[in-house]
Amino acid sequence: MQVSQVPPAIQSVLVLEDNFLIALDMEEMLVSLGVTSVRVATSKAKAMELVAEHRFDFAILDINLGDDTSFAVADALIARGISFGFTSGYGDLLALPSHLRDVPRIDKPFSEGTLSSLIATAVLSRDT
Repeated sequence: MQVSQVPPAIQSVLVLEDNFLIALDMEEMLVSLGVTSVRVATSKAKAMELVAEHRFDFAILDINLGDDTSFAVADALIARGISFGFTSGYGDLLALPSHLRDVPRIDKPFSEGTLSSLIATAVLSRDT
């Protein structure tokens, strides 16, 4: 796998990001990396709706959603067996629930290569 690609099995990705411009950038990066379908949610409620209605190969969740978090969405993804990774603009300052501490995470701002690595790491950890 080249750095500029995601694993071939990753074709449909959910992006939960409350900053619309960051979400659009992430969507562009994912398409550039070879993802064929990207669904963007800018709120936890919309993400929960999309998780209930669609089957995703992967999800990328911004941890901090204003005065909320994406932890409930993470739990819904776990229940459906969907791999995911976190993004954060807060580095190590945000405490994760114990069952989510091993989820791969990247800090903002990130690059296409960092995003690709997040996906590869999360998929690899799921398969082991």
